[in-house]
Amino acid sequence: MQDRRHTGTIRIAAGLMIAGLVSACSSFGGNGLPASAPRVLGPDRDRDHIRLVSAFGGEGRAPQLQRLLTDAVNRLVMATDRPDEAYQVTILNSPVVNAFALPNGRLYVTRGLLALANDTSEVAAVLSHEIAHVTLRHASQRNELQARSELIERVAQNVLNNSEEAAVVQDQARSTLANFSRSQELEADQTGITVLARAGFDPYGAPRFLTALGRSAASTGGTTDRVASHPSTAERISKALQAARRAGPRGMGETGKIEYLTALDGLAYGDDPSDGVVKGRRFIHARLGVAFEAPVGFTLENTSQAVLGSSADGERRLLFDAADTPAGQSLEEVLRSTWTDTIEPGSLVTTTINDLPVVTALSNGKEWTFRLSAIRIGNTTYRLIMAARSGGSDLEDMFQRTLNSVRQVQPQEARRIRPLKLQIVTAQRGDTAQTLAARMPVDRPLERFLLINGLDRNGPLKPGERYKIVVE
Repeated sequence: MQDRRHTGTIRIAAGLMIAGLVSACSSFGGNGLPASAPRVLGPDRDRDHIRLVSAFGGEGRAPQLQRLLTDAVNRLVMATDRPDEAYQVTILNSPVVNAFALPNGRLYVTRGLLALANDTSEVAAVLSHEIAHVTLRHASQRNELQARSELIERVAQNVLNNSEEAAVVQDQARSTLANFSRSQELEADQTGITVLARAGFDPYGAPRFLTALGRSAASTGGTTDRVASHPSTAERISKALQAARRAGPRGMGETGKIEYLTALDGLAYGDDPSDGVVKGRRFIHARLGVAFEAPVGFTLENTSQAVLGSSADGERRLLFDAADTPAGQSLEEVLRSTWTDTIEPGSLVTTTINDLPVVTALSNGKEWTFRLSAIRIGNTTYRLIMAARSGGSDLEDMFQRTLNSVRQVQPQEARRIRPLKLQIVTAQRGDTAQTLAARMPVDRPLERFLLINGLDRNGPLKPGERYKIVVE
């Protein structure tokens, strides 16, 4: 979470608040981006690019990796049916595992995705998938279908004056778009693997990375299948294996493992400390000097805009951010000016928590109940907002426990927060997953070591083989 004091007041409608913010695409292949951008790269065509880079924490600085990715993209493009088209790849400074493309040839991969991959062919598979979305003009097709659906909905609602019929049409349109997008994902997988093999890469890199993607989602308590517009990971892996077998036998293409791990060495891992750090259920921001702890069962995600949290079933949500507040604005005014739905009369309460001034309030939406708070630390005002499906009797207790954990971080504690990075080590005789994982200052180190190295729990390490560990 970045400091938001200079970004303009945030106005969030209760019906759209946290639910929309946490529904991020968790698997590579999202292509719901503007289709209007022409197939030209240049500064005057980069407004979407600038917004995307900003939303994902800026560009990741990794010159050796950047060269490797650029070389891979060039090889892939020459193997497509449109070798004359221009592409440019950007590393995003985000720990989230994601990749996507703009229709104008801008490709994006997060450093979280790069940390999960184990060789060049796996990353090339991701890039080939995204290039396929562009060459197949998927975003344009989706926009056309979306426009037709919206037109039908408007006719049903405005001309026929039948809101019930409009709702039915809207549900049908959502279903059609989801199916349309699922078919696009599978088509991009198949086309991408064909191009991957043509370019001389190992086509089995695609199912290997999809397998790692599924494990990554499971380890964070989520699922790559939660996005309705994507086919299940199991289905994608199965079809990717079939496509790889059609391309040729195992061992036919380059994996580029040594080159990839060499380029990966030293890459920043996890949250950028300058934007705050999530450790399990705890969030701490050294520069802004604030920390809090989420309820048991919550998973936190730190974005450049806010810290988002959700229970495993999605019925409880959390948002924590820094609000833009004019000088002299009271905490009560902060809540009223940044919350567009009704605040229940008489629910505003002024109090002090951990020696910090706090105002809390209640807002009842149609389906969700919201507990709101504004907390002032120094010159910065923070908002902690928690939501539960209406009828959630535990909301008040969860909200109070979380609010009571909000505290100011002292300078000596802030200095102890150090950035994490990947280090490539060579396994020695006697090394095990447990001994290497013990060197990693992260939560659930063994699980994390196995995940980033694509290893099974009981699989032995090979002396002389190179592995990734996380270090300070």
